[in-house]
Amino acid sequence: MPLTDLPLSELVDYRPELTAPADFDEFWDRTLADARTHASAPVLTPVTDTLLSTVDVHDVRFPGWNGEPVAAWLLTPRGAEGPLPVIVKYIGYSGGRGVPTDHLLPPSAGYAHLVVDSRGQGHDTPDRGEGPGTQWVEGFMTRGIEDPHHHYYRRLITDCVRAVDAALQLPRVDPARIVLAGGSQGGGLALAAAALADDLVAGVMPDVPFLCHYRRGVEISGEGPYVEVAKYLRWHSRDQVDTAFGTLSYFDGVHFARRATAPALFSVGLMDPICPPSTVYAAFNRYAGDDSTITVWPFADHGGGYGSAPRIQLSWLRDRGLSPKGVS
Repeated sequence: MPLTDLPLSELVDYRPELTAPADFDEFWDRTLADARTHASAPVLTPVTDTLLSTVDVHDVRFPGWNGEPVAAWLLTPRGAEGPLPVIVKYIGYSGGRGVPTDHLLPPSAGYAHLVVDSRGQGHDTPDRGEGPGTQWVEGFMTRGIEDPHHHYYRRLITDCVRAVDAALQLPRVDPARIVLAGGSQGGGLALAAAALADDLVAGVMPDVPFLCHYRRGVEISGEGPYVEVAKYLRWHSRDQVDTAFGTLSYFDGVHFARRATAPALFSVGLMDPICPPSTVYAAFNRYAGDDSTITVWPFADHGGGYGSAPRIQLSWLRDRGLSPKGVS
């Protein structure tokens, strides 16, 4: 697979001038304030038929957008004494929380692990939609694209922030050591939630993040969800281009990166045809926190570091005091 974007020598200085909507902060403050009026505690139900001997599993339901219940898994190492650092994981595009055995690495390393379902994408959290434009025929990128108040990602990002709120209330979890993580869409969601819950987050690991520099992604990506927007605009009048990208700017990881300060570990694959490297660097190079680093995989596609990535992430967490007790 060939390189898909700019050479690394140009990526390291790639800082496009993207302007956030004037009411960006007000939009999100109001959105989250409304969501937090639904303040019920998360409900945990033990899952006893997993056949796992070293990990405890709970089904979790917590209030997300409009108070609608969001599904998650909580996995904790059996017998470990709390409080435990928790990794809140967000899922890649078109996926849901899956089954508990999909998520065993963090609890095996001693972490509590909260795996958040993606509304409408997973099987356990429906997306009821809101307002016009919710029924565009392909994917989620263009649902509500005429108005940011009705866009799909307003609802999903709100769920992700409310997952951080829920993590504060979970048993055996250390509220001072909440780490957000995910790959692709999950990486973009982790970055958004890190910005919007900045004072609650101790670290963030956006792995090959999606949802960054939408315009660039739509213009040069040949595969994946950005293509949905190109297809939508192909069949709509030219005057809707500005409307579409104006809506998407409320959900752009570059703007969230400017507002997030927790220690951050990004990653990028230089042969990624789905999330072009320049879109990742656009967010990474604008990240507001003093402690941010990026793992570069020169010959990787959208899978990034594959099996090599977890060791790098666990080492990074250890070096920042975010490991479980006894890990050195």
